[in-house]
Amino acid sequence: MKRRALITWLGGVALSSPFLVRAGRAQQTLPVIGFLSSGSPTRDDPIFDAFQQGLATTGLVVGRDVNLEFRIGTHEQFLEHAEELVRRKVAVLVLAGTMPPPRLAVSAAASSIPIVFASAIDPVEAGVVISLSRPGGSVTGVATLNVELAAKRLELLRELLPHAATVALMVNPENAPMTRAYTDRTQAAAAALTLEVKVLQASAASDIDAAFAVFARERPDALVITPDTFFNSRIVQLASLALRHKMPAIYHFRSFAAAGGLIAMGGSLTEAYMQVGIYTGRIIKGEKPADLPVVQATTVELVFNQKTAKALGLAVPPRFLVRADEVIE
Repeated sequence: MKRRALITWLGGVALSSPFLVRAGRAQQTLPVIGFLSSGSPTRDDPIFDAFQQGLATTGLVVGRDVNLEFRIGTHEQFLEHAEELVRRKVAVLVLAGTMPPPRLAVSAAASSIPIVFASAIDPVEAGVVISLSRPGGSVTGVATLNVELAAKRLELLRELLPHAATVALMVNPENAPMTRAYTDRTQAAAAALTLEVKVLQASAASDIDAAFAVFARERPDALVITPDTFFNSRIVQLASLALRHKMPAIYHFRSFAAAGGLIAMGGSLTEAYMQVGIYTGRIIKGEKPADLPVVQATTVELVFNQKTAKALGLAVPPRFLVRADEVIE
C-alpha cells in the first residue's frame, strides 16, 4: 500500500486542519468527518490510507464529497478534543483506538452525532453497545484482536528468549476492564510457559519512567505492554526506554516497532480502519449506527524490528522472520 505523508506533528500539540480540500470547493457545503486519535501516528502510518479506501468503497472521496478534520494529541487531551468536535457538529465522529467515554457518548447522542470506533476493548463489556449484532443507540465500529493475543505474544517472546524466566507486564490501572482481562490471560499463559509475571502500573509519563527504573534494578527478561489508549500516546517513550534499557518488548501497534520497539503484534489496523471508513460512508449516506453490527476484525499482523534485535544481541530464528508480515531493517 502506498503510504503518504498526511500529518505534521508539532511537539505533541494536537492539530486541526481540513484534509485534501479541493481548491475552489466551498468546504462548508460538504459533510465534515471528525477523526480523533490519542495515539502517536507516524507520517507513514497506513491507517489513514485504509480509512480513505473504506470511504471510497461507498463512493465518497475526501475533498470532493466530504471533508476530514483531525484532532490528534495526548491521552489527556482526548475528551476535550472529542467534545470540541461534537460542538463543531461533525457528521460522524471517528474514534481511533478507543471507546467513547460515557460523557462523550451522551453529548454526542444529544447532538445527534453518530460515533464509529476502532478499539481493542470488548464494546459490550465496556457498556458501549447492547450487543455486537444490534449495537443500538448512535455508536458502532470495529473490535480488533488484542486481548485474545495475550498468550501468543508471550509465546513469541519465549521463542526468541528460550531461557527467559521473568516477564514484566505494564498495565494502566485507570483502564480496569482491559487491565483485568489482559492480566488474567497473560498470567494463565505464563504459567503454561513456566514464566513468572511481574505487574507494574503506569498511568502517567512519570510512571513509565519509574517502571523502567524498576526494570533496571530487577532485570526481567522481557516486557509486555498492555494494549491501552494511554500507552498508544506514549509509544515513542516506551520504545526508546525499552531500547535504552536493552529490554526485549512487545506491543500491538506497528508504530511501536517503527519507533524502535522489538515486536508489534496485533489485529490488522488496515483491515479495521478500512471497515471504519466503510461504516462512516454508509452513515453519511443515511444508514443508522444502531443497524450496523460491530465488526470483529480477524486478521493479525506481526511486525519485527531486526535492527533492534541486533542491538539487543538476539539470535533470531529464520522461521521467525519468515512469519513476520513486516521486518524493519
